Amino acid sequence: MSFVLFVVFVALAFDFINGFHDAANSIATVVGTRVLTPKKAVAWAAFFNFVAAFSLETRVAKTIGKDIVNPAVVDPILILAALVGAIVWNLLTWWWGLPSSSSHALIGGFAGAAVMKAGPGALVARGIGKTLVFIILSPVIGFLLGFVLFLSVAWAFRRARPEPLDRGFRKVQLVSAAAFSFGHGMNDAQKTMGIIAALLFSSGHLKAMEIPFWIVLVCHAAIALGTLSGGWRIVRTMGMRITTLKPIGGSCAEFAGAATLIGASLGGVPVSTTHTITGAIMGVGSVRRFSAVRWGVARSIVTAWILTIPASAAVAALVWLGLSALKR
Repeated sequence: MSFVLFVVFVALAFDFINGFHDAANSIATVVGTRVLTPKKAVAWAAFFNFVAAFSLETRVAKTIGKDIVNPAVVDPILILAALVGAIVWNLLTWWWGLPSSSSHALIGGFAGAAVMKAGPGALVARGIGKTLVFIILSPVIGFLLGFVLFLSVAWAFRRARPEPLDRGFRKVQLVSAAAFSFGHGMNDAQKTMGIIAALLFSSGHLKAMEIPFWIVLVCHAAIALGTLSGGWRIVRTMGMRITTLKPIGGSCAEFAGAATLIGASLGGVPVSTTHTITGAIMGVGSVRRFSAVRWGVARSIVTAWILTIPASAAVAALVWLGLSALKR
């Protein structure tokens, strides 16, 4: 029991680091447009990360718990190896200032440890396939929604004077930042919920793969506290280096990202908030002209995305080997 509690603690530590790492996703546009100071922005984002617990949505958690790795293969050592793989990759990309996906780091770690333990047959094709498809779809959907929304809003307010328009959208962006943070909490906290449920089910502490409300609350609290700590290295990349944003563009990017995240959560699809908001920011920037997006920065971000699953899987596989050797 003490080992299981230790692994639960590591899972919550991952959830905290997820919030810390992905704080940039929630606050980058609202900080980049100078609508809120960084401290106020993280407090705003953290509050709505936690409020998302009361959506009572657990479909993504069940996908992680049952549809990525065959539950018959799962045990506490495998879960611990998966978490360590994800945490190591998250901390490395935070140090490098690259907005990689915490979600895909966790899925990569889970899959890597499972394959090392039981071979490729341990993976569930349905859940893995859905995740891989949305690695491509989530930034594309974010891009298209951001592009269309900003184009529509810019056309609707084409005769408005810049200064009053800017003042008005500074207030709108508070709502859009809240919506995106809600979507972030709704999708990302569920990944840790699914991992903890899989751990407790595999060790006999849960009778079925359901998500008790106490797991929902503690996971949302952990990710909110992580967001409150901020991930300042990544904020500059997301909010200022991809493209220059004003409140009208920031609002459109956040609403586009929120719609994508909430829709994915309702469909039980674990997606990357990083991929989603990056795509939305690029879509907004592309309305003015494609050269307004700094594609060199975008390429370095995409490189981190491509590396995330195999890198975290490799680390988790090595950790599983080490832990298994110690157990013998």
